[in-house]
Amino acid sequence: MECKTGDTFTWQRTFQEEEIMQFAEMTGDRGKHHIERDEKGRLMVHGLMTASIGTKIGGDLNYIAREMVSEFLRPVFAGDTVTCECILTEVEKADGFKKVKIKSVYRNQQGKEVLIGTSNGVIRD
Repeated sequence: MECKTGDTFTWQRTFQEEEIMQFAEMTGDRGKHHIERDEKGRLMVHGLMTASIGTKIGGDLNYIAREMVSEFLRPVFAGDTVTCECILTEVEKADGFKKVKIKSVYRNQQGKEVLIGTSNGVIRD
């Protein structure tokens, strides 16, 4: 896939309670805030589960991440729809691959940022 600095990609998903419980079992992260409802009856989505939305975009680009940094700004709960926007901030051609830097912004259905992140890695030619 041909890509250049400034290209932007988006993907969104709505988190379901059963997925949160499956993620808790799969990862072993059974923190109370993920498996017990809060005072409003909600289950909190795992931060790394939220961050995983961006991996769909990475897969489409055949992107191999070398470093990922995430800042979790506010919680995400079952039923929330989160949209991830990834911007290629740097694309540098090398021998047989491209070095790529990405800035990601994740927003909930109210448009509020829930996670911001950066990543660098490669895309093979």
